[in-house]
Amino acid sequence: MKRITGLLLLLLLTGCGGEDIETNMSREIIELSAVNQHHEQVNVEQEMEGEYWITNLIFTSCTTVCPPMTGNMARLQNELEEEGLDTRLASFTVDPDTDDVETLKDFAEDYQPDFDRWSFYTGYSFEEIKEFSIKSFQSPLQKLDNSDQFAHATGFFLVTPDGEVIKNYQGTNSEAMEKIISDLKQLDK
Repeated sequence: MKRITGLLLLLLLTGCGGEDIETNMSREIIELSAVNQHHEQVNVEQEMEGEYWITNLIFTSCTTVCPPMTGNMARLQNELEEEGLDTRLASFTVDPDTDDVETLKDFAEDYQPDFDRWSFYTGYSFEEIKEFSIKSFQSPLQKLDNSDQFAHATGFFLVTPDGEVIKNYQGTNSEAMEKIISDLKQLDK
């Protein structure tokens, strides 16, 4: 009987598939209406529905973490292509008052984005992106006093096809891109 129970348990576990990776989060993406690089008004959750996606928070006048994070996202874009992984990328500005569509596109061009794979979002209020950051990523967001700079998450977040944020990677660490690729390959099995 123990042998049959063990066999049934093994069959159940192997049949589940999916999250074969170690996760460190469990949050739902909240609804956010935004404008993408094509000037299209979209509901982000609906636009990404049915796909794994990696997302981060940036702003174009950032003098510290955003350039290396965006460089890492560009590296990730290239590695996803090389590995044949159909994963979307999304960068949200935390400074929507400054970063309109054209400003974001100009910033992005230095990183050679594939705009069919990698979306850049703006077109919402600071309060909306602040709520999105806190509720979706458990990450506070604030404008620094007497400055044009913002304190924001430096993570890259893995979102499932049904809108659950399941993992936070260190977006400023280029080695984390390898872990993202490894995890996505595992999930793609």
